[in-house]
Amino acid sequence: MNIPLRQRQFQGTTVHADAHRPPCPDGRCAGRRYLDHLTQLFRVRQLQPWFENLGKRQVKSPRLYFRDTGLLHEQLGIADPTALLLHPRSGASWEGFVIEQLLAVAAPDRAFFWSTHAGAELDLLLFKDGRRVGVEIKRSDAPTLTPSLTIAQRDLQLDALHVVYPGDRRYPLAPGIDAVPLWAMLPG
Repeated sequence: MNIPLRQRQFQGTTVHADAHRPPCPDGRCAGRRYLDHLTQLFRVRQLQPWFENLGKRQVKSPRLYFRDTGLLHEQLGIADPTALLLHPRSGASWEGFVIEQLLAVAAPDRAFFWSTHAGAELDLLLFKDGRRVGVEIKRSDAPTLTPSLTIAQRDLQLDALHVVYPGDRRYPLAPGIDAVPLWAMLPG
């Protein structure tokens, strides 16, 4: 399956299907239909945005993730782990991989992403048993506290906020915010 270049490049970004074309009110735009078709085939995940009345302009378009990062790597021409680490979409690939793993393990009641037009964002907002858990995904060796994390924690009134990274130890970043290696979030 050869994915068009335009979709390959948007791994983990907000997607505006047919953004370069006039709006089609009947919902029959080719780009929208194509993305919906790939979603129904479980090739891509359209992660929907969470928005509520916070007095901020919030993003209301879905994010697109390839559910199989191996397929994404093949489409991007990434042949080995070294090439992956050097690729400009490496972080987006990691983000998509972590999202798929966490959604499979956590089995949340609902899952969204959250983003404001001012730049604050959260890669995953999970609702599970009445709790709000935020997840930010970083492909860095030692993630640090960012203004975006404190804004998300405050505005979304999160019960917990985890920064998932490919490291090997868990450590606190601030009260209620901790850095957690992916392996610690998975069973076994």
